[in-house]
Amino acid sequence: MSRKKRRRLPGKPTKWPAPPPARSPVSAATITGDWFAQPLAAPVLALLVTVSYGPAFFAGFVWDDAVFTEAGAIQDWSGLFRIWLSPRALENEGHYWPLVYTTFWLEHKIWGFSPAGYHIVNVLLHIANTLLLWRLAERLAVPGAWAIAAVFAVHPLHVESVAWVIERKDLLSGLFYLAAFLTWIRFVERPRPGRYLLVLALFALGMLCKSIVVTLPAALAIWHWWKQGRIAGTDLLRLAPLAAAGAAIAALDVSFYNEREPVSLGYTAVERVLIAAQALWFYVGKLLWPGGLAVIYPHWEVSAGNPAGWACLAAAVAAVAGLWLLRHRLGRGPLAGVLFFAVTLSPVLGFVDYGYMQFSFVADRHQYLAGIGLIAVLVGAAAHGAKRLPAWRKGAAGAAAVVLVVLGALTWRHAEIYRDEVAFFTHVVAHNPAARGAQQNLGKALLAAQRPEEALAASRAAVEHAPDDVKAHANAGAALIRMGRLNEAEEQLRRALEIDPNHPIVLQNLAESLRKLERFEEALQFYRAAIKANVGNALPHAGLGHALVGLERYEEAVKSLDRALELAPDLDSVRAMRETAMSRLRKAGDR
Repeated sequence: MSRKKRRRLPGKPTKWPAPPPARSPVSAATITGDWFAQPLAAPVLALLVTVSYGPAFFAGFVWDDAVFTEAGAIQDWSGLFRIWLSPRALENEGHYWPLVYTTFWLEHKIWGFSPAGYHIVNVLLHIANTLLLWRLAERLAVPGAWAIAAVFAVHPLHVESVAWVIERKDLLSGLFYLAAFLTWIRFVERPRPGRYLLVLALFALGMLCKSIVVTLPAALAIWHWWKQGRIAGTDLLRLAPLAAAGAAIAALDVSFYNEREPVSLGYTAVERVLIAAQALWFYVGKLLWPGGLAVIYPHWEVSAGNPAGWACLAAAVAAVAGLWLLRHRLGRGPLAGVLFFAVTLSPVLGFVDYGYMQFSFVADRHQYLAGIGLIAVLVGAAAHGAKRLPAWRKGAAGAAAVVLVVLGALTWRHAEIYRDEVAFFTHVVAHNPAARGAQQNLGKALLAAQRPEEALAASRAAVEHAPDDVKAHANAGAALIRMGRLNEAEEQLRRALEIDPNHPIVLQNLAESLRKLERFEEALQFYRAAIKANVGNALPHAGLGHALVGLERYEEAVKSLDRALELAPDLDSVRAMRETAMSRLRKAGDR
């Protein structure tokens, strides 16, 4: 006699934020309790991003944007092949992230180096990521899904990733990361080979944008634990190829990076754990209270005897242990969100050396994806509480609106520092005067903005902070030349040559000061040295020609000026000087 299968009785319901069954008939809007009707939700999210990042549309290129604006591979039509097949073509990029530079290459072919186009694309990518996050939060049935996406949209911690063009790597890698996460959920619900291959493809594309995506398999494992209370063997088998592919791509990238820019900071294992613990709480603090945001945060003391590090480590362990012990009362969601936060940040917490650690242990952009975990926990808890207490709903909606307005206003204000390099480095110096290279870069930016007095002050501050910084000496010399203080400029630049006798900028500037002092023979010596140090630069050829005109050696002058115009055809001042040299040469011939 056949026996009917007994229907399994549901167990004790898990409190928020345990997800519902995969095929729940309840609509996402009903589950999340969002405050906006579905037709308006997406446009409002897009509007929040657009308004909050208004200053970004008028921003320029700053600092590391030169990695692509000065790269021949971006400017040349054939450069696309070099970006993918010869990563060394990007001279100042230590990573192999070709997909990011492919977008820069394509945009250069459309609108050249007009900054507005690049900034618009960055904002659009952030909008896309916001919408993907909203969709993901709904699929995970986290309370307040729309509000989670809205906070993500306007949080000022993301300004660095959105308003700084070179940080498109965060946005583009985030796009593929979130798309891969959503596709994985669909695959788990209805396993199909095509969906699995799509996850692999999206994951690989994300890795070719930024290596932080390597944490995706771990994040998916956390999701499985949150959903089921365990990670099944089948889940691990499915995740293994993803983890292997990510590890392989990451290993190749690290190998390439170490070859191009080897970094060895010499911290012990204990010190690295303490750095990571302090960094975690730093990120939590900035997420909760995004005040005093800086591009380069000061290093903190690293020592096994520093009690702050041990206190942070103890607090981190206590927080995880507490959430684990309370998982039956609070649900697994809070612990899952915290684990996601820590795991996603793990590659940049200092366990391994990476280049930016020389500037700071932390950076706002590092938690572009990681912060989603804490945002989901905090906003989800607030939405869950408001849903259980109907009398608080209107108040909660009003409070949420105030929070979004405040965050959006902070984002607007912070985005303004990307207007130009003067604003950018002024902000850096204001928040961290000892930041590596900041004063020197500010001096350079002020020189370019035709503000020599301020440039001199910034350059002298840089020299005081780093007496062996040859670029700071060069900037100070250039500022003195602009101010007509030529003898002081010569003295400053000769000190710089004692540090680096072959520095092309110093040689060029010293030659300029000597030429303006009408010491033409001495100027020739340094112009020729500058040409030897930097063969492809037009300026020393132009200066050499100018000095030769001063010595009435017109035929040689024309040759030097012609060479300068070959290297830089748009130098009108050189063309005018060539006409002068030719005119005088003809007059000399007539005599």
